[in-house]
Amino acid sequence: MQKNFKAMLWEKEEGEKVRCNLCAHRCLIEEGKRGICGVRENREGELSTLVYGRAIATHVDPIEKKPLFHFLPGSRAFSVATVGCNMTCLHCQNADISQSPRQGNVIAGQEISPRKLVEEAKKYDCRTIAYTYTEPTIFFEYAYDTARLAREEGIKNIFVTNGYMTKEAIDTISPYLDGANVDLKSFRDDFYRRICGARLEPVLETIKKMKEKGIWVEVTTLVIPEHNDSPGELEELARFVCEVSPDIPWHVSAFYPTYKLTSVGSTPISTLRRARDIGLGVGLSYVYTGNIPGDDGENTFCPSCGKKIISRSGYRVGSIHLRDGRCEFCEATIAGVWE
Repeated sequence: MQKNFKAMLWEKEEGEKVRCNLCAHRCLIEEGKRGICGVRENREGELSTLVYGRAIATHVDPIEKKPLFHFLPGSRAFSVATVGCNMTCLHCQNADISQSPRQGNVIAGQEISPRKLVEEAKKYDCRTIAYTYTEPTIFFEYAYDTARLAREEGIKNIFVTNGYMTKEAIDTISPYLDGANVDLKSFRDDFYRRICGARLEPVLETIKKMKEKGIWVEVTTLVIPEHNDSPGELEELARFVCEVSPDIPWHVSAFYPTYKLTSVGSTPISTLRRARDIGLGVGLSYVYTGNIPGDDGENTFCPSCGKKIISRSGYRVGSIHLRDGRCEFCEATIAGVWE
């Protein structure tokens, strides 16, 4: 039997059933069964998490890899993940770990305590801990305890998330969560149902609620040919982000065939540049092209004077022309979490 740790955010239902209130699926789980994520199990009428303290991956990454471009640029993030996910995306880049609990009962991972994660982050001079690679919502208890310890040590916390969580989860983690990159995979509910096994509306609500809570938010859309790349949909998506805040950076990234979605080709650079133009055109201050290193759309430009204030190539940061969060050329305020 897998080791277990009592879960947060659930309630008893009739009989021995439990209702998980962590993610937007709100799974009703019978005794002895697991939720859609594959890592939360009803054991004798109590919900347990099977991945607490079991890290499947730990790495030191540039913060730009998340991607977060307006959050301590050039700094390091100590990244951690467990197995499991609450979506079943056909184009998952980490399917070997995100989907593994559905392919068998073994919960893989190395036992690393929250305290040890914080110690490792300090050892490698990481200014943030990033809960990433799979979906941090499904290892919520592990992330929550780590985040609280990190905050005590002056280390910031960031989620790289699909956004498919409940308002209860956001309320619980928000005192310790400093930033998030939220995948907004499409602006069509049908896409979410067919491609991801989820729904659109909860993701939109997460973006709005995180912003309301004062969490620094950036949004990423992987632009997939023939699926979510029409100018109309991209404009709707950009307008939504702009309505939440024109200062939310929007990353439009290139798709490459992977996992179960190999029937379409890679995203043309022209499509990404068109998406960037659409985002800027509806009023977003910062729109970035991703997965095409060396493109001018990786750089940050001051929305007031138009000067380049942060230069990038891939995950490498070059010159930074910011002083106290202001453009060095015109002194306009640049939204973000800076020094």
